[in-house]
Amino acid sequence: MSASQQHRRILGETIRAKRATADLSQEALAEKAGLSTVFISRVERGIESPSLDSLVKIAKALGVRVRDLVADL
Repeated sequence: MSASQQHRRILGETIRAKRATADLSQEALAEKAGLSTVFISRVERGIESPSLDSLVKIAKALGVRVRDLVADL
């Protein structure tokens, strides 16, 4: 697994964990963030890397800072 694949996987796992803590479904997170459910799913599975703008939207929707999402990378 390449470093970028590992980073995507870790980021996805972190977003999934924060979403679970916030008691949000993927659909609810997507709606709050103004993103598609498919995109959230792909990010959580480490298939897709979010842009900085999307990462900020996800963090705001989760009520956390971007640094909280990327701290373990």
